[in-house]
Order: sequence, then structure tokens, then C-alpha cells
Amino acid sequence: MRGHLIQRRVTAAGWPVVLLALSVALLPTASDAKSPQEIDAGVDAALARFTHQVGGADAVLRDAKGVLVIPDVVQAGFGIGGQYGQGALRVRGQSVGYYSLAAGSVGFQLGVQKKDVILVFLQEGALDKFRAKQGWQVGVDGSVVLVNVGAHGSIDTATLNQPIVGFVVGQQGLMYNLTLQGTKITRLRE
Repeated sequence: MRGHLIQRRVTAAGWPVVLLALSVALLPTASDAKSPQEIDAGVDAALARFTHQVGGADAVLRDAKGVLVIPDVVQAGFGIGGQYGQGALRVRGQSVGYYSLAAGSVGFQLGVQKKDVILVFLQEGALDKFRAKQGWQVGVDGSVVLVNVGAHGSIDTATLNQPIVGFVVGQQGLMYNLTLQGTKITRLRE
């Protein structure tokens, strides 16, 4: 009986190690830099998912002064976590710059997921401030209001009265503690 109890403790204690190893393995390294063509293809796919899954997305994108799309952001964590992705800023449908998104966090979190992060600049001034900086941090250089999609999968346009609104779509996998606060967005050299 005692041997069986010790074996369960080792197995239960082994899960954090397995999850941490998986998390580190899934996070990209600097050698995983994508070409502009690869980034643009990912951005196109993320925007297609967004407009297909979320009612009203077309109208939001049409009214936007600019849209930063970071497709396939990998977020992983077990107590200590991180997320990373590369994407493009689109103005009037054209890519005008390429960016990376990175964040680290400490706190209650467990799991690995892939998601698309879409920041919609609804005011020209907010877009200009974003474009003027090489490195931009959510909550420091500008506030981003995360928009929750309604029960019917559509955007409540009454909540879109902020300079910058964010959407997180296409989530796969379990991740607790969804936030963009403190996320660093850096312009990539082309």
C-alpha cells in the first residue's frame, strides 16, 4: 500500500515537469523568424477566421484606421508562462509593417494554446502613436480593451468606443488567465 502511494505522488509531481517541457518546446526561438510572405499568409488566414467566426467583424475591420494581426500566437505556462507570435500591421488592407508580440507572466496558469490576437485601431491618433514607437507595451504606451464576443458570436458595437480594441480568436487548448496587459509589441526589421 505504501509503495502505491509513493508512486502516485511521483506521477502527480511529474505532470508539472511534462507541461513545462512541452511549453518550452512549443515556444518559438529567434531562428523561427518568418518571411514577410509567410506572415502575410498567416494574417490572411487569421482575418478569414475572424470574419467567419464573429458576426460584425467585417464592419469593425472596415471602420478601422489600422489592424495589427498576430496569427497563431503560442501561449504556454505552468505558473510561469509566456507567449510569442509574429504578424503584420495592415492599413487600408495593405501590410505596412511587421511586428512580434511577446509576453511573460507569473501566476495561476496552466496549459498551452494557440490563438490569433487582433488589435483594431479605431482612432487615427492611436494608430499614429503606435507606429511612431519601435517597441510598444500594452497598458504602458496605450490601453487595449479586450472585446468579449457575445453569446450569439457577434460583436456588441456599443463597446467599440475605445481608441484600440482587441480580439483573441481561434483559441485551441486550455489556458487560464487571458490578458494582454504588459504584452510587448516590437517592429521587426524587414
